Amino acid sequence: MKNSIIYSLLAIMLCSCGVKTTEVLLTAESGEKCAAQPAERFAKTTLENAVVVDLDDERQTLDGYGVSLTESSAFILACLTDEEREAVLKEFFSEEGANFPIVRTHIGACDFSVEGKYSLCEKDGDTAMETFSLDRDKEGFSRAQYPQIKNEQYDLYHLMKDVAAIKAAQEDKEYRIVANTWTAPAWMKDNKAYYERDWSRDLHRGGHLLPEYRQAYADYLLKFAEAWRAEGVEIWAMTPVNEPQGNDGGWESMDFGPEVEADFIANYMAPTFAKNGFEHIKILGFDQNIFEMSPYTKAIYDDNAAAAAATDGMALHWYGSTFSCFPEVLDSIHALYPGKRLIHTEGCIDNLGCPAWEAVTDPAGFTESGWFNNDSFWWNNCATDWAYSTPYWPELHPAYSACQRYAQYIIEGMNHWMTGFIDWKCVLDSIGGPNHVQNYCGASVMVDYANDIVYYTPYYYVLKQFSRMMRPGAKALGVSETGLEDVFVSAVRSEDGSVVVNVLNKRKEAVCLPLQVGEYSAKLSVPANCVESLRLSL
Repeated sequence: MKNSIIYSLLAIMLCSCGVKTTEVLLTAESGEKCAAQPAERFAKTTLENAVVVDLDDERQTLDGYGVSLTESSAFILACLTDEEREAVLKEFFSEEGANFPIVRTHIGACDFSVEGKYSLCEKDGDTAMETFSLDRDKEGFSRAQYPQIKNEQYDLYHLMKDVAAIKAAQEDKEYRIVANTWTAPAWMKDNKAYYERDWSRDLHRGGHLLPEYRQAYADYLLKFAEAWRAEGVEIWAMTPVNEPQGNDGGWESMDFGPEVEADFIANYMAPTFAKNGFEHIKILGFDQNIFEMSPYTKAIYDDNAAAAAATDGMALHWYGSTFSCFPEVLDSIHALYPGKRLIHTEGCIDNLGCPAWEAVTDPAGFTESGWFNNDSFWWNNCATDWAYSTPYWPELHPAYSACQRYAQYIIEGMNHWMTGFIDWKCVLDSIGGPNHVQNYCGASVMVDYANDIVYYTPYYYVLKQFSRMMRPGAKALGVSETGLEDVFVSAVRSEDGSVVVNVLNKRKEAVCLPLQVGEYSAKLSVPANCVESLRLSL
């Protein structure tokens, strides 16, 4: 009896002096995939030289983490059996899986369309949008043309509906859709083309929206929102156009300079949405690489009061570097416009299998590498991007580990005011397609339909871990520098009050990380080459 009393008192004393994590998840090169780990004990004490999570420094509100719904992804899902497709979508969007709360989709064709070069209003001069229709996204895929197809009726429309149904069934109020075009319908543009690329004539451009069609283009965007509302699906945000600085005419695109975009938002897009009951749609500007953002923030926020009032924030891409989120740019933009959102809307492992610039411009140079069903590829410096081995900022584009790139970008982005991250595409085939211009890329899930293999890439589990641990509404917290090379830390306070700490260790050996969270601290042993997330209920 006496001993039991002593043990009880000791237990009470220990509890009063410390706290255990309520959840620990690990994704690592050693094989763990969003796997639950033993609890860590934090003592009620202060550690010297610790990484400090400042509980009093609440920052931006998170929008969450997600993937993109493209026609190419719908095509690959149509190559699966109904049971396989349902399993993949539940893994992405159900509460038992990643439960991604945010997605992005395209209006009309993009590079990740199967055949490309289409809009949702193809009739020349139809400024009243009388022929606007979602029918192009409802066509399905013919087995006669594509023998690998198992469900001829499945398409982008049904993918959008399936995801919406999963979210509705679990009464998910967090679900958000970002939509945008890669280009206006060709008949609205000066070149009457979706894009032009002819290296022999030094011709590579997307073309410009003709001024007389700015209202028609705003109506085109409105019609998309109206069409999906009629289907019971609301659009949360739109950008005027994807990559307004162009992509050298490599695929569907439209050049939209800063002043043009500001004028379009102020005088066409925002008023059109407002007078038709869609003022709730958040307008996001820019939608291209972070380091090139400043001319757009100046034109929209500083030089056009109406555009500034109508624009919720900036949409960002990561293609300027394989290792940096350009924190100095994010910090400076936030300092200038602290009330405006900074959200990542596109990033991927681009030019998969094309390590040399010559292979990018010559599709015949494409060769498959060892990324499919090979976790080692994704954890080590095997990936290259569009600027590898080129004169375009090679110092910013070394070979990289895909898992590390995702984790570092998200962690550092969160520490520098980014509110969310959307991966570009959700499902592709084993070579990173289909893509109608051979712009092959990685995806969270890759499918070898010939051999019936559905491969969840390791970086999918990094995104799943972040999505499960950091939900929309969480507040980013200030975190001090780690002082350790290749080790990165971020933290959030969830709406339930719990604190989540994320650690990326890029090293090939475990590291000891002294961590201070408020008045509690621990010396963590962080495994090699991993992402670890810890939840504390303080």
